[in-house]
Amino acid sequence: MLKRIALCAALAAIYVGPAAQAADGPPIAGSVADFSRIDPSLPAPDDPFTDAIGRPFSLADFKGKYLLLNLWATWCGPCVAEMPSLDRLQAKLGGADFAVLPISVDRGGAGQVAGFYEQHRIAHLGVYVDAANRLAQRMSVTGLPTSFLVDRNGRVVGSLAGGAQWDTPEA
Repeated sequence: MLKRIALCAALAAIYVGPAAQAADGPPIAGSVADFSRIDPSLPAPDDPFTDAIGRPFSLADFKGKYLLLNLWATWCGPCVAEMPSLDRLQAKLGGADFAVLPISVDRGGAGQVAGFYEQHRIAHLGVYVDAANRLAQRMSVTGLPTSFLVDRNGRVVGSLAGGAQWDTPEA
């Protein structure tokens, strides 16, 4: 319970805090200008979600990789606009050290997400669903899309509420 309260407090501070700065540079610009670092970082929640065939996963299953965790839905206009850039980012940088992890909150499940991917030619992202919306609730998400940067140790180090073009140099 204390971890949840700490995560909620930190995330609330993020949404009212100043624009993020790169580790040794000027403020982040472009569509990711509102990205906020979480310092100190927080443990990522362990709530379950499923893949395209219904296998259960948690963020701990991706420990050892940097993750761009994106909570989204097929009915969300900004999410629809953002998905192609996430797909391009995964195609360009995805691998052993980094993954884009899009988790849909659609109640229609994996079939709805797979149909969306086909319709929008999303070819490089995995199908993951949290139809119960547990992760978004646990992370105090108030709108979609919302993205979180998770480090190799499974700690949330930053977030961005709203859509972005993730395959730009600024991102």
